[in-house]
Amino acid sequence: MAGTSATVDVLSDIDENIGEKDDGKKAVCLLVLGMAGSGKTTFVQRLAAHLHAGQCPPYLINLDPAVHDIPFPANIDIRDTVNYKEVMKQYGLGPNGAIVTSLNLFATRFDQVMHFIEKKQHNHRYVLIDTPGQIEVFTWSASGSIITEALASSFPCVVVYVMDTSRSVSPVTFMSNMLYACSILYKTKLPFIVVMNKTDIIEESFAVEWMNDFEAFQDALSQERSYVSNLTRSMSLVLDEFYSNLRVVGVSSVTGSGLGELLVKVQDAAEEYDRDYLPEYERLRKQLMEAKSEKQQEQLERLSKDLGVVRMTSASVTEASNVGGPGDLIMTRGDPDDAAAADSDTDDVDHSKVEESKERDAFGSFLRERRKVVEVRNRKSSLTEGP
Repeated sequence: MAGTSATVDVLSDIDENIGEKDDGKKAVCLLVLGMAGSGKTTFVQRLAAHLHAGQCPPYLINLDPAVHDIPFPANIDIRDTVNYKEVMKQYGLGPNGAIVTSLNLFATRFDQVMHFIEKKQHNHRYVLIDTPGQIEVFTWSASGSIITEALASSFPCVVVYVMDTSRSVSPVTFMSNMLYACSILYKTKLPFIVVMNKTDIIEESFAVEWMNDFEAFQDALSQERSYVSNLTRSMSLVLDEFYSNLRVVGVSSVTGSGLGELLVKVQDAAEEYDRDYLPEYERLRKQLMEAKSEKQQEQLERLSKDLGVVRMTSASVTEASNVGGPGDLIMTRGDPDDAAAADSDTDDVDHSKVEESKERDAFGSFLRERRKVVEVRNRKSSLTEGP
């Protein structure tokens, strides 16, 4: 796994400090966001492996309640706390709505997550947080604000926006990705890095050129014939200031290329947090302490009131030894007293059977109504065509 000299310096600094239990430095939280299919989970897995190779095991958190399996051993897994299938059943929601609601439920207990991170922060230099592909969780949902503000008020926090480079070769699609990135940046108000993933398929140079050269983007856009090309042309002018201060790095989650450069940018972003963001968060934290966190408590109470009573599997805390893994699993999957949840990979609700029975009833009713309509029409036709 090749890296630049700057990367070696970063990992050397990590190596020197990782053995010190209390070096005064807080772990850097990397909040990994991105559209569905951009490769966030694979990216987290590859970055975790890269840090392990540098003798710097990260603290791993999974916030995707609907994922079937994750390719890394998570220290904290939302699936151990929120029963995604129960949320779907009790609220009558589809997959996307259930994911947002599950995050809202989990946000009401995020103080426990903060406690675990604070307890383990001196054993880990990085906290990697994988999130669901439903980007709206962090653009307008209350849970996104609660999670990001809680993390940023206690730790250096950097937002890593992962975009699929291979699917952004169209100027219109590229602009859509940049608008999402821009909205998240101004929503979270945190240091921001755009990771152009899947560079093993296509290099990110074309996208970097579009950011730095307005004329190059206009030339590429001139070949578009869709009705949104005029809007895209106007938006490219608006985002010029956004591009000027944006950290961009090309990464391949398959080969691991670019991860060294990414760590350099993460360190720079963490320094920016300490310099520009921390004073503001300390001021806000002081205000919150004086007000006894009334606003956040109100949000949590509103969430709890709106969500009502939903089954949340109890999370038992275990202090397992860290042998052959990145850290001890602080939460165990499922409730040992709940036989239905004993097998985490087994769906305890046979949705296909439920949907099939509903379809059969609905389709039978449709056929009966349709038959009546056809019979009435045939009678009218026979009267019209009479002798």
